[in-house]
Amino acid sequence: MSGFDLDAYVERTRNGPCFVCAMLAGRPGFEHRIVYDDGTHVVFLDRYPTLPGKLLVAPRAHVEDAVREFTEEQYVDLQRVVHRVASALAAVVPTQRLYVLSLGSRSGNAHVHWHIAALPPGTPYEQQQFHALMTETAGVLTIDDAEADRLAHRLRSVLT
Repeated sequence: MSGFDLDAYVERTRNGPCFVCAMLAGRPGFEHRIVYDDGTHVVFLDRYPTLPGKLLVAPRAHVEDAVREFTEEQYVDLQRVVHRVASALAAVVPTQRLYVLSLGSRSGNAHVHWHIAALPPGTPYEQQQFHALMTETAGVLTIDDAEADRLAHRLRSVLT
């Protein structure tokens, strides 16, 4: 686990720029490893993963409501990407169960995004579900750049 500063993270998510828009604009400090981009949706490795290979899927356009700001067609297209990416993650990372959920709010991390996380086989029940996703209980994994690059490359290979 890393020396993740939860208070600083919360401050940035609540009072800083939109992290997805900042990443897409190339703003320093908001870099993520993009593994898929179809021009409408972007998929990238979570900078603060609690589980190996945790991914985020977001529309490129800044949208803040997970349902009402999409047409039905846009929402279904996004869910197709979620399905495709989740399948790729399960093909690359040992997976007991895939977690797929949309988090964030207009108060912080407002840009709609879906978390896709693979629960490793053998994880004790008490460490599953929300416990596996929350930095407060799971902590943030320390993943070196080379390992993250290899994972991103493997995911890109499966997605193309």
